[in-house]
Amino acid sequence: MSAEQVEVVKTGYAFDGPALDLGALVVDGSAVDASAPIRVPLAMLNRHGLVAGATGTGKTKTLQVMAEQLSAAGVPVFLADIKGDVSGMAVAGEANDKITARMKEMGQDWTPTAYPVEFFTLGGRGTGTPIRATVTSFGPILLSKVLGLTDVQSSSLNLVFHYADKKGLPLLDLKDLRSVIQFLGSDEGAEELKSLGGLAKQTAGVLLRELIAFSDAGAEDFFGEPEFTSADLLRTTPDGKGVVSVLELPGVVQQPALFSSFLMWLLADLFQDLPEVGDPDKPKLCFFFDEAHLLFKDASKAFLESITQTVRLIRSKGVGVFFVTQTPKDVHPDVLAQLGNRVQHALRAYTPDDAKALKATASTFPKSAYDLEEVLTQLGTGEAIITVLGEKGAPTPVAWTRLRAPQSLMAEAPAELLAESTKNSPLYAKYAQPVDRESAYEMLLSRLNPQVNTPEQGSYPQDGPQAATPKPTKAAKPEPGMVEQVLKSRTTQNLIKGAAAAAGAAIVRSIFGTARRAKK
Repeated sequence: MSAEQVEVVKTGYAFDGPALDLGALVVDGSAVDASAPIRVPLAMLNRHGLVAGATGTGKTKTLQVMAEQLSAAGVPVFLADIKGDVSGMAVAGEANDKITARMKEMGQDWTPTAYPVEFFTLGGRGTGTPIRATVTSFGPILLSKVLGLTDVQSSSLNLVFHYADKKGLPLLDLKDLRSVIQFLGSDEGAEELKSLGGLAKQTAGVLLRELIAFSDAGAEDFFGEPEFTSADLLRTTPDGKGVVSVLELPGVVQQPALFSSFLMWLLADLFQDLPEVGDPDKPKLCFFFDEAHLLFKDASKAFLESITQTVRLIRSKGVGVFFVTQTPKDVHPDVLAQLGNRVQHALRAYTPDDAKALKATASTFPKSAYDLEEVLTQLGTGEAIITVLGEKGAPTPVAWTRLRAPQSLMAEAPAELLAESTKNSPLYAKYAQPVDRESAYEMLLSRLNPQVNTPEQGSYPQDGPQAATPKPTKAAKPEPGMVEQVLKSRTTQNLIKGAAAAAGAAIVRSIFGTARRAKK
């Protein structure tokens, strides 16, 4: 790189306002120019970004470096912790010769620092405050993605949600949804659906089988109440630091679609609840969407359109979204076009597919002095090719960057610290204890027959409880199950109409199909 090109990079990253320090410019493939820091303006972080690279190239540490500085600047952060080592942000880092030499070479200060961290888990699996969503709030689009439904099946599921919303039948957990599908698949339910369109019994059967398998895989834990309020991600400490919300995920790696869809639910919920703020001096929240390829894999057209619109519009609500994956091709082009800040770690070209991905990645960067197809295979661990949006919104020069080291612990936090931090959190007291209040399941089953006591939480069979059977006489037959009674009884219509009077028309769904019951 010539002296003139170095000056171009220096000028391109010389911002007047507050910025995150990512690292320093690498010159001629090895030397670091400490006088050329590579930074990203704080005000541009709500223009979204991409952190990409092959496994083991340093993506997680890049997220940690960015999260540390965002927290110090008073910006709350959300991070998913798939490997377990992001929890180390709660502990001050440990100096060693390697870190000291790296930071001296870059001409940047390094002070061991712990940051305020709130630990979360999905459905209470692991150590942290449980995050749950009601089925009503999660919505049909995300649930269709999780269940892997076809377009026809997704359309039918959407009809089920529409019916439940209209009739005031709260879908809090999966057994509520199963009960409504059972009813709508019956002859009496079909009468209710005449004005909306029918639900084929075959399709209803497929939906029920998918939901039962989903429950058997442990998904029941993730749905219910108390439902997590996404505003709890927007917290700061009394001294003005942004709280880093870390979602522990090692227990859900066997359910990748559920993991990615829950992250999307959080993002969609933020979009729905937050007010418009335009272009603030700093984001209200930075949301790092790890393993982003899972979100786009086998996604329907409606799902992709919803993602694109949410990402496009959430910028004006002060939320910056960074997708984290291996290559830009993992992200849908319509979403990728909105990611103005790019941190690309090394890529490997061991196979023909790898070579295609490498070529495609190089083509997504602005014109530069580098042969990016070559440079991207030469980057060392903790190095990246970077371009961001400058203070005027124009892309900065492409820069080969050696990234700074995190100041917090680059390993998993001690288990005792995680447990103590969670126990002492005010959010744990708010969300820890699951609640099973009256909802669609009870409305369609228990209220129909007041003589039948509502079962205790967790005692429901998969397909609904059976009514008590009296001792039969010689001529008597066993009474039908409660589900059968519900499906054949005319009383059900009156029950539903009564529920609708209390809660109908209170559901308003977002562009992503997510919803919350309107506050009275």
